[in-house]
Amino acid sequence: MSQSHLAAILPQKGVPLSVEKRATPEPGAGEVLIEIKAVALNPVDHYQRDFGLFPKPVYPAILGCDVGGVVAKVGSGVSQELKPGTRVAAFVSCFYQSGDPDYGAFQQQALAQLETVIPLPDNLSFEQGALFGVGFMTACTAWTIMGFSLDANQSAQDKQAVLIWGGSSSVGTFSIQTAKRLGLVVYTTASPKHHAYLKQLGAHAVFDYKKSDVVLEIVEAVKKDGMTLTKAHCAVPESLQPSLDVLSRTKGAGSAKVVHSPMLPKDHPTLADTEITFNNLPTDKEERDRHMQSCFHGMLKEGLTSGTIVPSPTIQVEGGGLDGLNSALDKLKAGVSGVKIVVPL
Repeated sequence: MSQSHLAAILPQKGVPLSVEKRATPEPGAGEVLIEIKAVALNPVDHYQRDFGLFPKPVYPAILGCDVGGVVAKVGSGVSQELKPGTRVAAFVSCFYQSGDPDYGAFQQQALAQLETVIPLPDNLSFEQGALFGVGFMTACTAWTIMGFSLDANQSAQDKQAVLIWGGSSSVGTFSIQTAKRLGLVVYTTASPKHHAYLKQLGAHAVFDYKKSDVVLEIVEAVKKDGMTLTKAHCAVPESLQPSLDVLSRTKGAGSAKVVHSPMLPKDHPTLADTEITFNNLPTDKEERDRHMQSCFHGMLKEGLTSGTIVPSPTIQVEGGGLDGLNSALDKLKAGVSGVKIVVPL
């Protein structure tokens, strides 16, 4: 007899999610079927609900990508480390699966590719496990685009400095943690209420982005520390211009690199001898799979084991399960600060 489960389905763009039954898929080679216990929300989720999926719209669709859960079944080629019953953290998304709804996170059971599923340590809850996914992978990808290796055993990066604009965002908190793990010196921005927390995560110095002289403050701190700052990660919107303003005074006569995680505006500002790149995963599947493996089974798994990576930022739990996802997405769309909305299922 075929199995089924409940899912929050998007019938078409611009309408609310609707909870319905759908057939439970069987995992193929290198795939894991996860019984989802908690899902974390990302801005892309409400954007796709309201404006449509990209790059390939498939309806009815299932959105979402960051989960904590339990392995229900595995396909061939999956090691005993992820045997049924194992608690896991995973990136579960239809985005890299041609829009196939079997892979979306807003449902009770979903498929994930092996590269994006790791065991969840016993001391972490399913809600904490759901925090990693997109935020962690985005942070790691920024460093590889800048030319850093994710090899966790490498020596410190000769005390290279980086600027992370938007440190209290989900992407920002993981950028700070991964940068510290790579031996980088982190200058970042956030509201004052988040400064102490970001220093706990590994930031060397934190600045109030709302201050009119924040650029000057960062520049003076970098020079006082005797650093040459040539690399910046824009983790939030409206961060490119101030980041370029900093780099124009800290990169010296050399070149600079900026990785921009939000979508880059068409007529974005530029800076001489500065490469500005949209933060995107490799388009080649084999290369992308290797990168995902390095992010999750390398940096994240080793970081959780050693305690050098912790769940971040603070969790804001929203109830209602699948039925509560619409209102939770609306709260995220309205704006949150220093928190990640998580919905237990």
